[in-house]
Amino acid sequence: MKKLLLLLFLFVMLPGISQEQEDLKVGLVLSGGGAKGLAHIGALKVIEEAGIRIDYIGGSSMGAIIGGLYASGYTAHELDSIFHETNFNILIQDNIPRSAKSFYEKEDAEKYAISLPFDDFKIGFPAGLSRGQNIYNLMSQLTMHLGNVDDFEELPIPFFCVAADVETGEEVILDEGSFAQAVSASGAIPSIFSPVSLNGRLLTDGGVANNYPVEELRKRGAEVIIGVDVQDSLVNKDDLRNVFDILAQISNFRTISDMKEKIPKTDIYIKPDISPFSVLSFEKGEAIIDSGRVASLKRKDDLEKLAARQSTGPRNIVIPEMDTLQISTLTLEGNNNYPRSYILGKLRLNYFTDFTFKELNEGINNLSATGNFNRINYRLIPNNDDQLYTLSLQIEESKNKSLLRLGVHYDELYQIGALINFTHKSLLFTNDVTSLDVVVGDQFRYNFDYYIDKGFYWSIGVKSRYNNFDYPVSFDFASENAELQDIGVNRIDIDYRDFTNQFYAETLFKQVFSFGLGAEHKFLKIASETLNNPNPEISDTRLFENSHYYSAFGYLKYDSYDNKYFPSRGVYFDGNFHLYLFSSDFNNDFSEFSIAKGTLGYAFSPINRFSTRIVTEAGFKIGNDGVNTLDFFLGGYGNNLINNFVPFYGYDFISLSGDSYIKGLVEFDYEIFRKNHVIASANIANVGNKLYSSGDWFTMPDFTGYALGYGIDTFIGPLEVKYTYSPEIKSSQWFFSLGFWF
Repeated sequence: MKKLLLLLFLFVMLPGISQEQEDLKVGLVLSGGGAKGLAHIGALKVIEEAGIRIDYIGGSSMGAIIGGLYASGYTAHELDSIFHETNFNILIQDNIPRSAKSFYEKEDAEKYAISLPFDDFKIGFPAGLSRGQNIYNLMSQLTMHLGNVDDFEELPIPFFCVAADVETGEEVILDEGSFAQAVSASGAIPSIFSPVSLNGRLLTDGGVANNYPVEELRKRGAEVIIGVDVQDSLVNKDDLRNVFDILAQISNFRTISDMKEKIPKTDIYIKPDISPFSVLSFEKGEAIIDSGRVASLKRKDDLEKLAARQSTGPRNIVIPEMDTLQISTLTLEGNNNYPRSYILGKLRLNYFTDFTFKELNEGINNLSATGNFNRINYRLIPNNDDQLYTLSLQIEESKNKSLLRLGVHYDELYQIGALINFTHKSLLFTNDVTSLDVVVGDQFRYNFDYYIDKGFYWSIGVKSRYNNFDYPVSFDFASENAELQDIGVNRIDIDYRDFTNQFYAETLFKQVFSFGLGAEHKFLKIASETLNNPNPEISDTRLFENSHYYSAFGYLKYDSYDNKYFPSRGVYFDGNFHLYLFSSDFNNDFSEFSIAKGTLGYAFSPINRFSTRIVTEAGFKIGNDGVNTLDFFLGGYGNNLINNFVPFYGYDFISLSGDSYIKGLVEFDYEIFRKNHVIASANIANVGNKLYSSGDWFTMPDFTGYALGYGIDTFIGPLEVKYTYSPEIKSSQWFFSLGFWF
């Protein structure tokens, strides 16, 4: 009887014992391939549907990014959603939102087409087109739930990734430390992303050393391995059309040769058809994901059989949602030249207050926008209290202190200009910037800036500018400023020269909001070669102005536009006040006076690709009526006009003048396709003397103008063509400009 009971017991328990013995450890290896690696998402969907529990994941490059996120707890469908919500153009190009830049940094970033390292007066080249900061930020945000996990074996699914040592070419296995830093290093595609400094080694794309780490996965205990391979195959000679195709072919020699040995080591090998795609085909992401799904469906029977040999199915991992957190402590490493106060000023960090991840990213972007750091690594480490975190910040300061920057521009007023800039950081202080612009071409100009950046504390700056142009203007302009008799001409050529020096201090309330005070010296010289001088021994009637002016000024700026030239959302305000105290008084007509002006703009996008901009401007002079060379002059088109020149559609440059004005502008911008804009504009204005004291500012507009234009946002700046018309003068004007305005 006892033997019978024992036999029955064994019969009942045997299936369970057998199944437990059969419970296979499954490893997943994911290769690199840039955008082609999105096929891994489609493959993971089918693997999940088959019911397979993944026990180990190893990956390289894009395989490390997708595999790492899957190992941290995301499902394949969640990864699909993340892909659809990610703007890969911003992610790859490391575009920093305009709102993250100070006003000095905004001006700096919207002027130059090319920036090159220039240390020791030697031109260098950046280590990559992008520093990869945006990828790191995204990885940090998506894996914040990992907390203080340092060992990747402790992830929901044990994980490792592969990088390559730039110095030795050796394979480097990353399975501990900062998760975001590890996958960023593995995915640092050469020439596109700068190498990542980690543990004293300079690391780049893991695909360079081992793009399919199946052997390492086997060493870690995987009994059955599923592999998804998105590497390129060799192409025939007819498809090798240019140097890039040839270089890609050469770089694939080794990896394709290695796969001959690696494929037999893979139990279930999945090879999506990625031939129509490149490493940067992120815009075709849905098709790439589907290619992974289609290829995996061909092996679904094998996948389901494998799932049946496991005792348990996929892990059910819930990633907690965290809307806000509180930071109690900041640890800082790597700031050898920039003080802690400078870092804190840029971060805008307040301890023990609710802090969103968006606000943290804004602070990181503020630091990144300075250009003083190659990379900013950070981790949020939970304290004993789940609501409090330590922000562990590790920064890598840029070794490039000097830059050579270039730009080009053409417009109707200044004609052709080539911009050469030399910028040097930390000349006198660790957080200062010295910049010299020299414009050579039809009109020589220069602009010098020295700025001590104190973040949100009071910053100090010095500016010096020389500006000149030759342009035919209405005779009224000249006669008003030189008391000329009517000589029967409508227009004369003037030579306008401006030399301005400023000392100022400003503080930022936010990156988009600044207040400043300063002192200014201005030298104005206005002359004409059109006119003859009949009595040169008495006076020079060709010289209208030749005076030095000394003033105190203040300004208030707010700029949340998302784009300087084609804004689709945001608010803009620029108000300034000048009190002119002294003058050398060339025309003997000076007495103290003030000039105030302000611009308020609002941009919004009611529907996709369609934007509306509404702008209103006003300005007036208080005091002396004798000096009119600093009056307001309306007409033409421009984005960086000096003094009180104001663009106005329908009229040529310097066509309308007065000591006060009010102007309104409405623009409708339709982006017909990426970076291509069709813009319809209408502006109205009243311009004259004493508009506000007489009440004439609040009457029907005396001047109107309309414009229809086409603009392209290029890497050298906007290319714009505008046709403008004014019904009052029944005349049209064409305006053409190319490049950033400077």
